[in-house]
Amino acid sequence: MTVSEAQQRADNTPYDRLAALGLQLPPAAPPIANFVNYVIEGNLLYISGQGPTYLDGRKHTGKVGDDVSTDEAYEHAKLTGLNLIAVMEEALGDLSRVRRIVKILGMVNATPDFAEHPQVINGCSDLFNAVFAEKGIHARSAVGFSSLPNAITVEIEAIVAIDN
Repeated sequence: MTVSEAQQRADNTPYDRLAALGLQLPPAAPPIANFVNYVIEGNLLYISGQGPTYLDGRKHTGKVGDDVSTDEAYEHAKLTGLNLIAVMEEALGDLSRVRRIVKILGMVNATPDFAEHPQVINGCSDLFNAVFAEKGIHARSAVGFSSLPNAITVEIEAIVAIDN
């Protein structure tokens, strides 16, 4: 099933849409420094930056525009989006409590002349739109950095409106 087909199935739950996409939620990764993965304040869930990390701890590293292509980095952003959803699940206990993805900030570890940051972060945006349907449509920023923690290719943070 394509992302757009999963998105059209708005009557299904986020879990149904994940399954239709062939995706399984990993457990949320522990923070890598002195912070927490999320904070709930009122009806907002603030999620700390997550990266393209697999269950076994492998991370995608490198410089987008040099040794990592835009298409590869798109997939890294999609994996990062899945990790953000895992944190949502940990924080909320049920993804049906997501009222709306409000905003994401996508950071790309890129060369100085790289200009396709939006296309990279579309990996996460497309996943959120597919999994949460209209609730996944969000505001966002996509920016480049000269480096990211552990030399990862992409880091993304999110603000999510939630139902109590």
